[in-house]
Amino acid sequence: QVQLVESGGGLVQAGGSLRLSCAASGRTLTSDSMGWFRRAPGKEREFVAAITGIGGRTYYADSLKGRFTISRDNANNTVYLQMNSLKPEDTAVYYCAAQKPGSSWNWGQGTQVTVSS
Repeated sequence: QVQLVESGGGLVQAGGSLRLSCAASGRTLTSDSMGWFRRAPGKEREFVAAITGIGGRTYYADSLKGRFTISRDNANNTVYLQMNSLKPEDTAVYYCAAQKPGSSWNWGQGTQVTVSS
């Protein structure tokens, strides 16, 4: 079973940046798709971004394109989410997830991101 640990969350002013990290252990995730999701207060969890294992193709929520960038470092079993031009509506708990081909997502515990106006 893979373990995912997110870090890098915190409090930032609107317009600022944060870089989230997700360190994986338990198995090598080279072939897994990796994703970031978020849950804002009182809302459902929503997709933020994903990156495939083979080819490193990236996908983003339409509303976040241009501000958020997902990347991965397979040598260190880590995935990142660079968030720029943050807005108060980006406030949420951000979750890292890994998906082995043909399997369901495995989830981290989440990291809080708070953007003040």
